[in-house]
Amino acid sequence: MNTTAGILLVDDNPADLDLIGEVLSRSLCSVDVSSVRDGQQAMDFLHRRGVYASSSRPALVVLDLSMPGKDGRFVLAEVKSHPELRKIPIVVFSTSQAGPDIQGSYNLGANSYVTKPCSLADFVSAVTSIGEFWLSCAILPREENR
Repeated sequence: MNTTAGILLVDDNPADLDLIGEVLSRSLCSVDVSSVRDGQQAMDFLHRRGVYASSSRPALVVLDLSMPGKDGRFVLAEVKSHPELRKIPIVVFSTSQAGPDIQGSYNLGANSYVTKPCSLADFVSAVTSIGEFWLSCAILPREENR
């Protein structure tokens, strides 16, 4: 099936958003990358509220944990408890290597947890690996099935 995969990036760091989007856009399949900068915007996007009313639900969410206001933990908990949203895979992509953050993310329903590397080359490699797995290997639920 050769369809466009919608990806929602949720991160308050504009440089990370730009780099992640650029790397994922170079993946083997066609992607439509959208980004928001906090948890409230993420929930508005996923629920198609306000300025996001005409947005399509993404096939994958790449989520940072640490953001001002409603952080990634809030987004993860709300998405995974919502019947229409919980099937959307969420990759936590965070600088935190803390055990409680990792375990807590999985307890809330994260589909994977990847630590953001410090070096540019390792960062690009990590995002490339996320894209290769989730966009080329994994079979993502289609919108009518989410």
